[in-house]
Amino acid sequence: MIVFKSSQDKVLAALQSVAGIVERRHTLPILANVLLRKSGSQLQLTTSDLEIQIRTTAELDGDSGSFATTLGARKLIDILRTMPGDQTVSLEHTGGKLILKGGKSRFTLQSLPAEDFPLVQESASFGPVFSVPQKTLKGLLGQVSFAMAVHDIRYYLNGILFVAEGKQLSLVATDGHRLAFASATLDVEVPKQEVILPRKTVLELQRLLSDKDGAIEMQFAANQAKFSFDGMEFVTKLVEGKFPDYNRVIPKNHKNIVTLGRAPLLSSLQRTAIMTSEKFKGVRLNVEPGTLRVASSNAEQEEAVDELDIDYGGDTIEIGFNVTYLIDALQNMGQEMVRVELADGNSSALVTNPDDNAFKYVVMPMRI
Repeated sequence: MIVFKSSQDKVLAALQSVAGIVERRHTLPILANVLLRKSGSQLQLTTSDLEIQIRTTAELDGDSGSFATTLGARKLIDILRTMPGDQTVSLEHTGGKLILKGGKSRFTLQSLPAEDFPLVQESASFGPVFSVPQKTLKGLLGQVSFAMAVHDIRYYLNGILFVAEGKQLSLVATDGHRLAFASATLDVEVPKQEVILPRKTVLELQRLLSDKDGAIEMQFAANQAKFSFDGMEFVTKLVEGKFPDYNRVIPKNHKNIVTLGRAPLLSSLQRTAIMTSEKFKGVRLNVEPGTLRVASSNAEQEEAVDELDIDYGGDTIEIGFNVTYLIDALQNMGQEMVRVELADGNSSALVTNPDDNAFKYVVMPMRI
């Protein structure tokens, strides 16, 4: 019996969109599989890692009937990738075996029963649906995701805080040494909602969201979030815990302000970073009227000094930073100019976009 027939590109595209969360090694072997559920001319594909579930649908070539099974997701992708995009592929079920055919190729695949696939139990009480353009959300995620913690024991830092209130959607990430904040205006007013999305969810959304104007719909429950876009449904567990009060961390009224080109500052930091040691990524910034000096050194007594001309008439300040934290921020900002606000050599710095108050980046100083 033929389970389904379709062109290689349709099945592969659908499979790749859901397979990002599939773990190669899992205590439950079935979680390495994709759940295929055919109904009429539609093939529904579902993957899960027990905390995130992604579902999408592929259109088949005018088939009828229904069938469900699970197959190894990575293996299926590897097989389909080696076939031409316009080739028709078919999945057949004979004598308890599943056979994938394409052209003159034939693969006999091991399956596990569809009824054993552990679907994520969706919350019964999601809040109101609101939507933003995919491009907007992708941009916000890109502006803050680099500041997320990685494997921090303060698990609530291993993700991004989503705050929707009124017509404002704000995203915040911090690893305790730096904090990134970005916000956008929504078309509709929404009741206040605050949730922490896990790191893996954030990275997967960044992979899947497109730069086009299509909308992404969002809904939040106490312990879950649901996203719908491009024919995909994405359900994820949320991180429990209390996110730090980011408003207290963002400095107000720093009186020493340097506005300069983002690209020249980034290049200067990348040059001086070469002379920092692997463990100790410190650079010294000397700000004085007319000049910004960036310097670094290492245990081999090597050093780098780089100077930039700046339009500045404030205090003379010497301050140390982890150079990676500054480079990360500048690489994820798109505009030409950047504003750096300083109080003194011991206070955190605020990096912003001079033309847009919707992005703020706070970085703690480092003793050098």
